Amino acid sequence: MTADVWLPIPPDEIEGLPEGPAYRHWDGEETFPADPADCAFYVVPYMKPSAVGVRPLPEMRSVQVVQTLSAGIDHVEPGLKNLPGGVRLCNARGVHEASTAELTLALVLASLRGIPDFVRAQDRGEWLGGFRPALADRTVLIVGYGSIGAAIEDRLVPFEVAPVVRVARSARTTARGPVHPLTELPALLPRADVVILSTPLTEATRGLVDAEFLARMKDGALLVNVARGPVVDTKALLAELESGRLTAALDVTDPEPLPPGHPLWHAPGIVVSPHAGGPTSAFLPRAKRLLVDQLTRFVNREPLRNVILTTGA
Repeated sequence: MTADVWLPIPPDEIEGLPEGPAYRHWDGEETFPADPADCAFYVVPYMKPSAVGVRPLPEMRSVQVVQTLSAGIDHVEPGLKNLPGGVRLCNARGVHEASTAELTLALVLASLRGIPDFVRAQDRGEWLGGFRPALADRTVLIVGYGSIGAAIEDRLVPFEVAPVVRVARSARTTARGPVHPLTELPALLPRADVVILSTPLTEATRGLVDAEFLARMKDGALLVNVARGPVVDTKALLAELESGRLTAALDVTDPEPLPPGHPLWHAPGIVVSPHAGGPTSAFLPRAKRLLVDQLTRFVNREPLRNVILTTGA
């Protein structure tokens, strides 16, 4: 097999890559490492703008696999129309669960326990005492119960939360209990003290958290978004924050990056992190293991993991 494989990580830094393909390193630079027409397996550069990742796709006439290093695929979807039929698009399930779940718990705890207030008080040299909400005994609703949602629940359990409520696109049963369909959200939202969004961005979830959704949340509830910014209607959220009825912790925003002067920066009751769920020390080891496994499967003509869609299907 002599087809090209484009990797955003230098091939000599990935132990165990199968022999056969010609490995090309490309991490979004202006100049391509080789003719895109010869690429059979394309790994999309990580944490680059969508326009960068999709730029070579119109010329990749022989590509068979497009592999992202993110859990979401929305950043490459605009380029799929340029691909031939039969191309498999795979995501990075298994890479980001640990780090994203860690950040989710950090955002929840920071918001409930008032950590940002403590940091600001420390800067002023002020001892800021008083009672704060605990995570213990809180009802947590997870909207989007894939592998990341399940990893979040795994980390919630030791905090003695009230039973976790799970919501996904369709109903099913897991080892931890039932998963409710999205259609039941209106009845579930008023019960939740903390609502965590970990759903992919699709046409069904774009704007899911609108004024009606937010209005059904109980007074004083916390909204945590580690999904994608456009899942939330920013204007509707700002109205709730400015009224003081809800609080929020956002790892993703709409727009993103959040520009200087945007009202979300200074809204009351909010914590903002700069889409930091994935890029941690946990990323590279897991990303490399995924690539070695996927490319070994590809070379041996075995079924790939994490196939989200096939073009033309």
